[in-house]
Amino acid sequence: MKTDNIDIQTGTAGGDFPDLLMNSSQRIIACKIDYQDGLSYPFHHHPPIQLSYASSGVMTVTTMKGIWVVPNSRAVWIPSNIHHKIEASGQLSMRNLYIRPDTVPNLPSQCGVVGVPPLLRELILYAAEFPVDYKSNSPEERTMDVILDLIHTLDTTPLMLPISQDPRLKIITNAIIQNPADNRTLEKWGEFAGATSRTLNRLFRKETGMSFRHWRQQARLLEALRQLAVGEQVSTVAWNLGYDSVSAFVYMFRKSLGITPGQYFHNI
Repeated sequence: MKTDNIDIQTGTAGGDFPDLLMNSSQRIIACKIDYQDGLSYPFHHHPPIQLSYASSGVMTVTTMKGIWVVPNSRAVWIPSNIHHKIEASGQLSMRNLYIRPDTVPNLPSQCGVVGVPPLLRELILYAAEFPVDYKSNSPEERTMDVILDLIHTLDTTPLMLPISQDPRLKIITNAIIQNPADNRTLEKWGEFAGATSRTLNRLFRKETGMSFRHWRQQARLLEALRQLAVGEQVSTVAWNLGYDSVSAFVYMFRKSLGITPGQYFHNI
C-alpha cells in the first residue's frame, strides 16, 4: 500500500504490527514509525485498538466522522476497526501502541486526542524498543501493564473537527479546510452551495453539533495547531487564518484551549 495516496485507498492496514499482535499472546505491543513531511498512510483499519503518540512533528488523523490534529507530545486514540488515515506535518515520529480488543475493559469507544503525562510519555518511548515477542512475566510485560493502567487515566482534549456527509455542507467545509482564512458569511456560502443560510445553519447544527461560526473557528484552531507546531510564528499564523490582529487570534486560542499558544507549546 503506497503512502502517497491519501484520498481513496481503503482496506486492512498495511504493515505487520496489528497482525503480529493478533497472532501473539500479548495484550499490547509497541512500535516506532517515522514519516517525512507531507507523507501519509492511506485509509485503513485493523482489529487492534491504537494509541499513536507524536514524539515530534504533527499528525492529522481523518475518519469518516471527523478530523483530529495531534501536536507533538500528544496522542490520538483510535478504537478497533475504525477506518482512518494519518498525514504528517513536519518530520513526524510516531510511537504506536496496539492493544488487543476485548482484553482490556473500559477503554474509550470513540476517537480522541489525549494529553500524555511525563511518566506515560517515557514508558511509551521505552516500550517502542521492546521486541514484539517479549515474554510473559518479564520486565517488558510488567512495563506494558503499567502503560495499560495509565491509559485509563488519560483525558481527551477538544481537538476534533466533525465532518458532514451532506453534499451542500461538504462544498463549504472542504473549501474552508483548504482556506481557513475565507471570511465569507453563511449567506454568501449559501449562494455558493445552493442553499439558504437558514437551511445551512440548521444542517450545521444537525450534522456537526456546532453552529457555522463555531465549526469555522474549530477548523481555524486545528490549522493553527498544525502551523504552530512546525515552527510558524504566532503573528504569521494569525494572518494566515484571516484574523485582523494577533490579539484576536490569541483570544480565540485561549477561549478554546484555556491557555495561550505559547503556553500550550511550552507545556508539551
